[in-house]
Amino acid sequence: MGRTVFAEETPQSLDDMTATSMILIEASTGKVIYEKNAESRQYPASTTKMMTLLLAIENGNLDDTITVDAKAAATEGSSMHLETNDQLNLKDLVTGMMLASGNDATVVVADYLAGSVKDYAAYMTEKAQTIGATNTHFANSSGLPDSDHYSTAHDLARIAAYGYKNPVFREIVGTKEKEIQWKVPPTKKIKFKNTNDLLGLYPGANGMKTGYTEAAGECLVASAERNGVNLIAVIMHAADDKRFIEATKLLDYGFNNLKMVRAFAKEEVVKNIRVHGGKTYQLTAHPKEDILYPISGDDRSRFSINIKADRYVNAPVQKDTVVGYVSILYDGQEVNRIDLVADDSIPSGFNFFSFCGGIYDGIFSLFGFF
Repeated sequence: MGRTVFAEETPQSLDDMTATSMILIEASTGKVIYEKNAESRQYPASTTKMMTLLLAIENGNLDDTITVDAKAAATEGSSMHLETNDQLNLKDLVTGMMLASGNDATVVVADYLAGSVKDYAAYMTEKAQTIGATNTHFANSSGLPDSDHYSTAHDLARIAAYGYKNPVFREIVGTKEKEIQWKVPPTKKIKFKNTNDLLGLYPGANGMKTGYTEAAGECLVASAERNGVNLIAVIMHAADDKRFIEATKLLDYGFNNLKMVRAFAKEEVVKNIRVHGGKTYQLTAHPKEDILYPISGDDRSRFSINIKADRYVNAPVQKDTVVGYVSILYDGQEVNRIDLVADDSIPSGFNFFSFCGGIYDGIFSLFGFF
């Protein structure tokens, strides 16, 4: 299929969308901004590779050199042109896998990390369940059609949002093009262009993955960031040459209808915590990053903030030690959690108030009040 050219002005009506199912969420909280048949099971095609990548990042050594076997080299469908006995490091392998949508690379990754595609797919399914994608089941690592290989628009958004928090994942899915250098043969190198046409064309686009099979139709998981707003759009089973246009419509809709409200700024003091055995009797704690929540329409009252911090800490304490967290709640359910960290280092030593605080906390702990 040819590369898509986007108009500068995109109609805001979503009524003429061809995708069988779709969803738009805010990435940090998972808040649903728009959806259509988002819980309907669909073939995910190569959007599957988001989970293939996630497990490789979390469980593999990206510097490892991996050898391609004949089975992987013979894998059908889209390819990054691997041949028997080729060698690449894992990071280059998964980067090529995502940019070129290489099915051959997914088999190499699966065999390397789990011994077989079947076992790797089982781990992929288990991981999906763990992060809340409970209506997803993987039968392979590539996304090739299988009656037991399915997901939903909402589950793919959940997987994408989980990955979005990982800097290596974001780096790879946001790469527009890269020349990959093989270890063996050392003269082999190929420049791959990302199959995601939105990168470099849609303002703020930074990922994630295309997918296509005849059974799945055109699929796309697209992410973009503007002015602190991070959105993920999922399009499943769109008409030919419509997935990028329809993802653009969803993203435009989100950016036009959502704003991020700051609850606390990064490094704003939100908690004082007693210190036992320190030269200072208390420390101040701030969020590790700005605490923002996404508002659309009149739903501001549905958000709330809960601060959970240690009652006390024992000296010595190093600056940026995690001493609690701030939860963002939507309708009473936690949608995001950000660490609270110590503002300064506190050495061990004597301080009268610190000494008294230790006695106070010790007595209350003894009688089970804490």
